[in-house]
Amino acid sequence: MMKLYDFTIAPNPRRVRIFLAEKGIDIPLQQIDLMQGEQFSEDFSKKGPLNDVPALELDDGSCITQVNAICRYIEALYPDKPLFGSTPKEIGEIEMWDHIAFMNGIGAVAEAFRNEAEGFVDRAIVGKHKHAQIPALVERGRKRTLNFFSDMNDRLKDNEFVAGNRYSVADITTLVAVDFAQWIKLEPSADQEHLNRWHALVSKRPSAQA
Repeated sequence: MMKLYDFTIAPNPRRVRIFLAEKGIDIPLQQIDLMQGEQFSEDFSKKGPLNDVPALELDDGSCITQVNAICRYIEALYPDKPLFGSTPKEIGEIEMWDHIAFMNGIGAVAEAFRNEAEGFVDRAIVGKHKHAQIPALVERGRKRTLNFFSDMNDRLKDNEFVAGNRYSVADITTLVAVDFAQWIKLEPSADQEHLNRWHALVSKRPSAQA
């Protein structure tokens, strides 16, 4: 019996929940309240090296953390409806765009949010070590987020989905990045029609509500 440590409002656990929903897999959830510091409890600190969620606990008590590591594990167990691609080219392209969406999307929003939010004083970087907020990174993160919107709008001009014509983990990461940007009061502009078309499309998938 596996168990997924989750925090409902956080973006990275949502990526795993959407992945599981797309696969049609139900794994029990246990909430870890990041705002109350439950990730730093003695028990949860044993689950992974960065004191973060998501974390997937296996039936032998061991844990896998980090979104793609968890999703890769699940895909290996349940290969039907592959979300990381089927052919070598698909796998490479999906991995490429998923990484871009994480670095330039989720990473950019997190840079702005974690360096400004009052609840993240001395926690500007995920993990157990203290890292002071750097106010100058707030504006850089916001600029990176706007650049991400522009780049993805260009990408989606000739592609139905982020990594081509097939829904994949790259779409999951990009969706969560766009929605996460609302935390810093940013969203795609009205004239970014390709990104908005895609966002409306993937938001209608039942998994988007996971």
